[in-house]
This record gives sequence, structure tokens and C-alpha cells, in this order.
Amino acid sequence: MLQDIRKSTKGTTAKVVVGLIVISFSLFGIESILVGGSGGGIAEVNGEEVSPDEVVQEINILKRRLIAQMGDQLDPTMLDDEILSSRALQSVIAKKLQLQAAGDFDLAISDRQIGVLVSSMEQFQINGEFSPDIYKSVLSGAGFTPASFKRGVAQDLLLSQLASGLAGSDFTTAAELNLNAVYAAESRDVRFLTIPAEKFSSSDNITDVDVEQYYQDNQSQFQTEETVDLDYIELTLESFRKPLDEAIVLEQYELEKENYDYKTQSRVSHILFEQVGDESDKAFQVRIQGVQGKLVAGADFSELAKASSDDVGSASYGGDLGFTQGDTFPEEIESAIAALAVGAISEPVESDAGVHLIKLEEQRDGEMPPFEELRAELEDRVQTLEARRELNSVVEKLKDIAFNAEDLTAPAVELDLEVKRVTGISRARQEGLFSYSALLNAAFSDEVLLEGHNSDVIELPGDVFVAISVRKHSEPQPKSLEAVKRQIQNSISQDVARRMMMGAADAALATLRGGQSIESYANDNGYDWQVELAAYRGNAVVPRTILQRAFELPVPKSGESVFEYVLSPEGDIQMLELARVSPGTLSVLGPAQKTELRAQVKGEFARLANTEFQRRVRERAEITVL
Repeated sequence: MLQDIRKSTKGTTAKVVVGLIVISFSLFGIESILVGGSGGGIAEVNGEEVSPDEVVQEINILKRRLIAQMGDQLDPTMLDDEILSSRALQSVIAKKLQLQAAGDFDLAISDRQIGVLVSSMEQFQINGEFSPDIYKSVLSGAGFTPASFKRGVAQDLLLSQLASGLAGSDFTTAAELNLNAVYAAESRDVRFLTIPAEKFSSSDNITDVDVEQYYQDNQSQFQTEETVDLDYIELTLESFRKPLDEAIVLEQYELEKENYDYKTQSRVSHILFEQVGDESDKAFQVRIQGVQGKLVAGADFSELAKASSDDVGSASYGGDLGFTQGDTFPEEIESAIAALAVGAISEPVESDAGVHLIKLEEQRDGEMPPFEELRAELEDRVQTLEARRELNSVVEKLKDIAFNAEDLTAPAVELDLEVKRVTGISRARQEGLFSYSALLNAAFSDEVLLEGHNSDVIELPGDVFVAISVRKHSEPQPKSLEAVKRQIQNSISQDVARRMMMGAADAALATLRGGQSIESYANDNGYDWQVELAAYRGNAVVPRTILQRAFELPVPKSGESVFEYVLSPEGDIQMLELARVSPGTLSVLGPAQKTELRAQVKGEFARLANTEFQRRVRERAEITVL
């Protein structure tokens, strides 16, 4: 359809229509056309809403994961939101189901656990020490706020706790270990020899007639590569960086002073009261007032937290929750902290977790680094922001102009850009900018290659945008016989050698199956042979290809052997004889092997338990995709 639009937009009437569409978008908003203006949830899991923001965040996580896994080989089309949205939605649903299950089991994570984990992450440290500046910067770059990140950490810890609980609920019996040992500790008696491939390599008796016939029969193998010469416009973030006036950097420094990273930090402890079971409201209040009375009488807050707090995670640390800058805890708790003097204890504060008595342990003022220390960082930040803003503006203009242009010359002149040229690009070329499959796919697409249009502006990793057009297309051409004669001779020689090898292997196998032993066959033909009795699966003496095949073969009948051959990675023929199979027992394993087997069986059971648990939870759930 886009090709038809492209062709039809050459006329004046069509351009007026397009103009009217643009005006309608500007008046009413494209979102109203595409998404209908609905801002509600997009799914429900047991009555709990799945918000669009959750799916968007999961899409971003999937994108970062793909970029980390694929690196420069990433095809940008893999990052398309429409492609990832379904997968992201299912991931969010699965996570919600597990979190709901964790809640049903009354699993919980304390603020103390989260704080300890976050502060120990190397990504947020400088010289082994937690840095609030780095913490803020890293989270901002990844699209998180401190609150959303800590919420995500808490959820991950809960899911880990759930998985650990499921794994810990299973155990391995002696009978199960013995049964697994039958296969894990199984041993096999193997004899084997190698017939080297070099014995069959020969180029004798290859005539010119043979070469001519092979050339005629395999014309498709002897073609030049299809290539294109391309014009392209490349836009990079770095090309839009500009020097900054000192005044702008100083202004940014003043704005940075207002950043919450440099606000006062408060270290707090709490005692949490949870009303559980059949405890009445009156009894619950009496319990709280009892602890308050002890505090008024001079009891140590830390000791009371250890003895009375229902927050298991922080109780062992005397209720210590670490530092907050005003956004770590729920709003009601942060408001109470803000009203306290150092050493003071709050009145009971109610939150979703329960009722808290909060003590402000200490406060420390945030220290703003001097200007010179932050100059480079601030300058880079502003330059990057301005460069990205200008880059995105130029990219949008290029998209509009290049869409209807005959080639890239006019768009380049209008936007003051450079048209670069590259020659001899083939479908298999994997170097430089054109190692990206997205560019190669576009260059050889029907729209660009055959119809002669400019490509779309293609986004590549690292804030790089490229538009291409084909300047010259070179079709594949037959190579001359003389140019490929040596290649054909080698191919014929290899084919002959391969047939000879397979014939020799089949003949050897028939001889061995006919009753001749490996030892006798080796002696008759001048080969070395080896034997390995009671070889285990991890044997390091028997070549890997032989060992793998030996453990795939059926158990031989009593007094008989099973024969087979395999090809080694080097192309040699390896003949093997499986003479005997001895079932394994737990008793033949050493302590380390027993421990490894026990861990392996336990791990398999844990994975099975987790898979079955998730399946049952999903089967019983009420899931509605809106």
C-alpha cells in the first residue's frame, strides 16, 4: 500500500489530500485515531488490572535484553513494539500470577532487605561504596524512578523466595538417587580405531572433460555475487554535538543543586505492627500502646524492635531501614519522617503494611560537588540532550522529504547533509555500517532495488539513522571456466574422496558385523586400535564423537558386540565396537559425584515443580485481555 501512496502522491490533488490528513492529526491528535483515547487497563488477572505502563516497561526490558544479547548483529525490526507487545503482555500476566501466589503464601520482603541489596549492587558503587549520584543516573538512563526500581526489586525478591520455597518443598529419596545412578553411572566397554581421511585424498585421473561436465552441471555455483552500489545519508548523535557556552553549563549546575540527590538524607528505624488472624481491634491497639508505653519509660528502641516488630527483615537489625531522601517509603511514612527531630519517635503511622512507630536516627545534609568536578558530566549531559533533540528533528524532516524524492540528492541539499557512497555491497557482506541486516534487507528489497525508491530512514543501535538508495545494481554473472577450474578440480577430488571414504566405512562395518574383531581388522589393515573398559559418560580418553555414539547404541546381546562408525570433526572415519554395558550404582560414585548427582536430580525436580506450579496457577486464574 505504501508503494501505491508513494506513486500517487506525486500529483497536486493527492498532496492536498495528504495536507488535509496532516491538519486533522494536528487538530485532533493522532492518538485519538490510533488508540481511541482509552487510558484504562489492557488486561485483568484475577481482578487485578494490567496497565499499559506495565507492558511498556516490560517491552523496554525486552529491548534492552535483546540489545545486550545480539550486540551489533541486532536487526532493529526485532525491537518493534508491535512484535514485542504480545510477548511482554504474557510476561506481565505470568509475573502477576506468581506475585499473587506469593501473596497467598504470606511471603513478604522487608524494606531493609531491599536497601541492603540495592546498596550492594556494583552498578551503583564507586570504589566499593554506594553512590546516590550514580544510583540516580543509572536509574534515569534505564527509565526507572527510585520508587519503581525498588518496587521491581521487591517483586523479584518475592519471586525468588517463591521459587526457593517450591524447590525446598521437594526432596530426593534414596530410591530416586539409585534409579538415576543406573544411567548416570552406567559404564560401557568400547574398542575403536581411526581410518584417516588423508588416505582417500587424491586428484588423479581428473580430466578436462570431467571438469567441463562438472562446470555445466553446476552453473549456479559459479556465479559472481549480486552487488549494489549505494548512496546513503548517515545521521549520528555525535555529529550534532556542539560546544557549549560557559553560562549554560553554570546554569545547569545551579539547576543540579535542586536535584534530590543532594537533599538531606534521613536514617530511620521502625517497629511494625500487623493485625493478623483473629486479633481484635482492641487487642491490636493495646499491643501498640504497650510498646509506646515502654518507649516513654525509656526502653531502647532497637531492643524493642527486635522483640516486638512484625517486620522480620528489619527486626534483626533493630528496625533499621537505612536512609531515605524523601521518596523511599510510602507518602504517609515520609510525611511522618519529615516532621521528626533527630532521636524523636512518631505517633502510630498507618500504611498498607500495617502500623509503624518510626524513629529518626540521624540526618545528614547532601553535599553538592564543586562545579569543576561536575563540569564534564554536566556539559556532556546538555550536549547529548541538545544533540538528540536536533537529531530527532532532522530525522523526522528526512523521513518526510526522502519519501517522495527521486534520490537522496535533494533531501541532502535541503537539510545540508552529506550523501556518502559505497560500492560492491552484496547480500553476504558483513562489515562496517553494512554489517547490519536491516540495511542489507532494505538495499535488496523490491521497493528500493527494483522500484528505485529511497529506503525508509532506518534506526540502528547507538543513535544512528540511515537512509539509502541504489545507484547501480549488478546482476550475478557466470564466471569463466578458466577462473574456476582449480575450484572444480578440488570439488571433484573431494567428491571422489568422500565416496571412497563412505565405501571403505561401509565395507569395514560389514566386515566387523560379519565376525571379525576390531583388533584383527586393525592388524590386517595397519591401523592402531584402542580399548577402554568401563568408560563413563565423562570419560576423557575416548574421543568425544565415539563416546557419544557409544552411549547412544542399544545394549548388545550377551556374548555379542554392536558395531558402528562416525566421522570425527577432522573428517576421519572412527570405527567403534560396543562390547558390554554395565548398569550404574550409587556405590561406585565418589563423594563429589554423588553430590553432583544429588544436585542435578534436585534441580530437575525443582524445575518440574516450578513449571507445574505455574501451569496450575494459570489454569485456575481468571485472565481477561481487554
